[in-house]
Amino acid sequence: MAKYAIGVDYGTLSGRALLVNVETGEELATSVFPYPHAVMDEFLCGEVPLEPEWALQHPQDYLDVLAHTVPAVLAEAKVDARDVIGVGIDFTACTILPTLQDGTPLCFLDEYKKTPHAYVKLWKHHAAQDEANQINALAEAEGAPWLSRYGGKLSSEWAFAKGLQLCNEAPDIYNKADRFIEATDWVIWQLCGKEMRNACTAGYKECYHPVDGYPAPAFLEKLNPAFKDFAKKLSEDIYPMGTKAGEITESAAKLTGLFAGTAVAVGNVDAHVAIPACGITTAGKLLMIMGTSTCDILLGDSEKIVPGMCGVVKDGVIEGFYGYEAGQSCVGDHFAWFVERCLPADYAAEAKARGISPFVLLTEKASALQVGESGILALDFWNGNRSVLVDTDLSGLFLGMTLLTKPEELYRALIEATAYGARVIIDNFEKYGVSIESLYAAGGIAEKDAFMMQIYADVTGREIRISGSPQAPALGSAMFGALAAGSAAGGFDTIEAAAAKMAKIKDIVYRPIAKNQAMYEKLYAEYVLLHDYFGRGENDVMKRLRAIKKESVC
Repeated sequence: MAKYAIGVDYGTLSGRALLVNVETGEELATSVFPYPHAVMDEFLCGEVPLEPEWALQHPQDYLDVLAHTVPAVLAEAKVDARDVIGVGIDFTACTILPTLQDGTPLCFLDEYKKTPHAYVKLWKHHAAQDEANQINALAEAEGAPWLSRYGGKLSSEWAFAKGLQLCNEAPDIYNKADRFIEATDWVIWQLCGKEMRNACTAGYKECYHPVDGYPAPAFLEKLNPAFKDFAKKLSEDIYPMGTKAGEITESAAKLTGLFAGTAVAVGNVDAHVAIPACGITTAGKLLMIMGTSTCDILLGDSEKIVPGMCGVVKDGVIEGFYGYEAGQSCVGDHFAWFVERCLPADYAAEAKARGISPFVLLTEKASALQVGESGILALDFWNGNRSVLVDTDLSGLFLGMTLLTKPEELYRALIEATAYGARVIIDNFEKYGVSIESLYAAGGIAEKDAFMMQIYADVTGREIRISGSPQAPALGSAMFGALAAGSAAGGFDTIEAAAAKMAKIKDIVYRPIAKNQAMYEKLYAEYVLLHDYFGRGENDVMKRLRAIKKESVC
């Protein structure tokens, strides 16, 4: 009798479930459920205005994903729930929420339904940059030993900045919250009936170290006396990746249609879980998970200190390796911005008349341009910079526009900017002794956009291999679900064994085109000059403009 695993991938705008045959890796059914509340970045639940840089979600949407997608994949594949041996989930991170001791989100309470700080702060909630700056300044002044493991700066996207913002701005909610928990761990709690925090988010997003623990209470107290106890709202009980968190409870069985007693793996992060889904179980292979943002994950044999990286965590991705993380805050997000805000009416009409999307039309027109033909260069800071500058106060830039500039030239410049940003990350890792032997890519962009992937190959000067699954994170989560079940139940005892059976890589390889690569070397040199000029303090005009903007709306 065939056995199956389900992976549930929680993205920025939707969640998806994937049903996979454990023995063959065949992907039998997929179901996607868009979050009803989407991303709340202007108004909370359509009513309460939000300040700039906020990005909230509603935890009810996460339960709705389970209620809709899991029964759907079982029905589509005609699989009996009793034959599903394991479930795994992954999430964007740091996506975090305050709850009571029993896991009830504060936003579920009547008294807090209209209070923004009671909701989930999505990974791209950047309103805690002031708190991040405060943490970084104190940590640097005190020579905090943990700071170097995070590239010398903590991001506003991570838990300590978000927690400090909560403590500073809403002390009543901070005090009410017994737990401050990653959404991935919260969903596992709802499935298993118990809190089981994973080593991945704890290590990368909560600064947890298996020997040193969290940053010391004495350090936190200097940020805000009430913040001293923040680590107590997290957890010291941290579990390795692939650990069995528990089993589907009776209430979770009613919600999902799964069989009570089905094994559930501890939660994971969308980018990190995609590594084994691409068959990567050895050091030196960098995976770019490309979507609204890009997250870069790399396995290493030893720990190196790399300025600007998002973190290095032992066993944070696969047991036995040091997992390195870096990333870009704005990739698909700013392509979407361009189409939504800058697409001329005649281009929209042409796309509609031809029955194609505006993205396809712009790609078609942009691909007809020669490298460097437009004379335009862009900085990919539309959503700040995650690596290697770690600064969400930065903003986007076009340079070289004239009255003859066409939309496709701007669109191509944005694509090229993300490729340059990717190369900065690659060059930075290698500069500090972390070897990168090969590049891999996964996610919707890697799956669908051959034009963009060729640009990345030309800019980086490296071959790029593509995930064989369009749902690499969901596949990886399913693999960890099978690992939680164990071989006795028809699953696996190591993630390497799971990868050997279930991982997929396409035959397609994008190789650098020599002519394009030579021209991109010149453009990349100019990009680095702009990147450092605006990003490393020589000209802080982006920050000054942001401060003026903030002052004008107060």
